[in-house]
Amino acid sequence: MHKKILFVVCLAVFCYASLANSAILLDRIVAIVNKEVVTWSELYKAMEFEATDEIKAMKEEDRRRFFKENEMDFLNSLIDIRLKLQEANKVGIRVSPDEINRAIEDIKKRHGMTEEMFKEAIKQEGFTLTEYRRRLAEQIIVSRLVEQEIRAKILVTEREIDKYLSENKDLLKEEEGFNISHIFLRRQDDRKQVEEKAMEIYKMLKDEANFQNIARQYSEDASARVGGNLGFIKKAHIMPEFLNILFDMKAGDISKPFWSENGMHILRLNEAITLKDAEKLREIARQRLMNEKLSRDYKNWIKGLRERAYVEIKI
Repeated sequence: MHKKILFVVCLAVFCYASLANSAILLDRIVAIVNKEVVTWSELYKAMEFEATDEIKAMKEEDRRRFFKENEMDFLNSLIDIRLKLQEANKVGIRVSPDEINRAIEDIKKRHGMTEEMFKEAIKQEGFTLTEYRRRLAEQIIVSRLVEQEIRAKILVTEREIDKYLSENKDLLKEEEGFNISHIFLRRQDDRKQVEEKAMEIYKMLKDEANFQNIARQYSEDASARVGGNLGFIKKAHIMPEFLNILFDMKAGDISKPFWSENGMHILRLNEAITLKDAEKLREIARQRLMNEKLSRDYKNWIKGLRERAYVEIKI
């Protein structure tokens, strides 16, 4: 009897060991960053999170192939994040639960989300609330680290601004554009049906329905999940049929439905960005110079973190 029990226990231990080895094989270590490891599952979770809407729309097989072809780029990015978080810990940068709560409330307010909408949005991204809070905390910490170690040390002089403006005469024209929101209905065989649906949506909007809520409910564009918000787009990057509509609109206006090659659109003009005075132009130049210096100094800083760290890549 004792032998039989011993056999069962040994069998259980053997099975457990086999499963554990299997788990290690399935979730193998892909990099070592100082005393921390990066696993395959962490890498692919990060790739899924960072993927654009176009990548997410790919077939599973195509998306996996894309990830495989680009995993070294993603892995190096993940290693850099680990190095930054380790550096932040070293210099004492922290973020409290209350700060994360406030950041989440700001995100919900900015995108017009209820608590339920917010939870559904992060679920669609493949995250639990705990995972999302952790990633948000990391973003805040890294942002503070970059501000403290790099951005706060950058100086842009008035002479540099004068020189930049003299060498970039078309700056004003390049920076004009529109902040817009969008509802999109795909082109169908029954053109009239699409037009009728678009007019129903337009009527709801004219009756002062919330644009963000209507976009989430009816828009067939990837921007639907953030209430149709497309953000700021420069004039040079906007299709002519959009520009023709936007030029006749004022901030807060909603366009009548109109056709493009792909389907029907309804636009809301949130803000028109025009630069007509010298002070605005100087501020644009200042920001561009700041970003150029930030990009240069950031690369040097990351290079320094790498040189001082122990990094071993295992793929």
